Amino acid sequence: MRKTGAPLKSTQGKPYRRPQKDPVRVLAFEALRAVGERDAYANLVLPGLLRAAEQEAAKKGRTFDRRDAALATELVYGTLRHQGTYDAVIAACVDRPLREVDPPVLDVLALGAHQLLATRIPAHAAVSATVELARVVLGDGRARFVNAVLRRVAAQDLDAWLAQVAPPYDEDPEDHLAVVYSHPRWVVSALWDALGGGRAGIEELLAADNERPEVTLVARPGRSTPEQIARSLPPEATAPGRWSPYAVRLAEGGDPAAVPAVHDGDAGVQDEGSQLVAAALAAAPLEGPDARWLDGCAGPGGKAALLAALAAGRGAYLVAAEKQPHRARLVGRALHGNPGPYQVVVADGTRPVWRPGSFDRVLVDVPCTGLGALRRRPEARWRRRAEDVGGFGPLQRALLTEALTAVRPGGVVGYATCSPHLAETRAVVDDVLRSPHAPAAEQIDARPLLPGVPALGDGPDVQLWPHLHGTDAMYLALLRRR
Repeated sequence: MRKTGAPLKSTQGKPYRRPQKDPVRVLAFEALRAVGERDAYANLVLPGLLRAAEQEAAKKGRTFDRRDAALATELVYGTLRHQGTYDAVIAACVDRPLREVDPPVLDVLALGAHQLLATRIPAHAAVSATVELARVVLGDGRARFVNAVLRRVAAQDLDAWLAQVAPPYDEDPEDHLAVVYSHPRWVVSALWDALGGGRAGIEELLAADNERPEVTLVARPGRSTPEQIARSLPPEATAPGRWSPYAVRLAEGGDPAAVPAVHDGDAGVQDEGSQLVAAALAAAPLEGPDARWLDGCAGPGGKAALLAALAAGRGAYLVAAEKQPHRARLVGRALHGNPGPYQVVVADGTRPVWRPGSFDRVLVDVPCTGLGALRRRPEARWRRRAEDVGGFGPLQRALLTEALTAVRPGGVVGYATCSPHLAETRAVVDDVLRSPHAPAAEQIDARPLLPGVPALGDGPDVQLWPHLHGTDAMYLALLRRR
């Protein structure tokens, strides 16, 4: 029987050393596993893991501070954004197809590759820390495999690896861009079609998709102003919005939960593109009364809250409809405290519970592939498939058709989507405008309703872009019912 305290022996005869658990890297691994195994979204799962890590550290008399949280966040989001590039590099360093490598092992390898190729962590520290992580979460046997692969990855920098694993641009431009900028080839093709132009523009767009987005707040009219939000924080903590009159940008690392107006519901977290869509619909010229507004796809409530506040300022009434009950509850929370009247209803916009012609303004921000928000949800680029686009099409057309039915003659409908894919934007609008089953309508020029915003194209619709506007790639078309 082994004496108490006697060191265990490894199979090589060396003293066995228990692996040291690094809370930051274990957390990052757990987040990647949640994304891979449960189709979780990193922006939803990560906050809970960070809170748990803080609590666990406190129980043990340790600290898990902002630097730890920042590193964990960078490891998770950086690895997800650049997954396609890292897969190509790792594939060149293993002796089998990647599909034959266990997903947890691939997650650890990708975390190591990100530290080696895209951070300032010294190579020896990146390899050592990742191998130690592998010992904790995978076991010693697979940790040796991780060690061998990462030492091969560390032999070259990112530029050298890209020159080796990406096909030349002149031979296959889309595949070259897919590897270099870590997007599926079909997404590169779709974005390029929507953007138009040559190589420079698409490279700038793909690069922008891989940047960490700013945290932007919306000051809800009648409840707060950007100036009030800025005064409640240190001067260096905020900057004015670029385009929206309601926007406040937080400095890097700024925590929205620490903003008093957000805590009180007088402001919210909302990308400027979403703010501009709601503001443009509210500013569209209208013939006749302006008393009843509808948000037909209101969940989770960001645009609805801004619309409700704008409506209240004119004495108008907002109905916020959401099909899913749990998302309708989120809408209710977002609208709570609005100074004017509103109603949240659980309703399917394709099977409306309201009478035709009941509203003066209607917004439908339709379900879509989300290709316009890849900065915020980088895992979506790997989760979506090209065939998903066609799956959304019938629903998008039905929602726009019913929105036109819901608005009275002379009223305005805003069709919005967080995807620049042409099949989800102009193709939908054109089809509905030509459809004999939809009320007659005409497009109105949305560009003047986004004052000061450059590079809006030829109109009459508007497509925003991360690399041109610093927003999500929101699309907006405004239609007036005849």
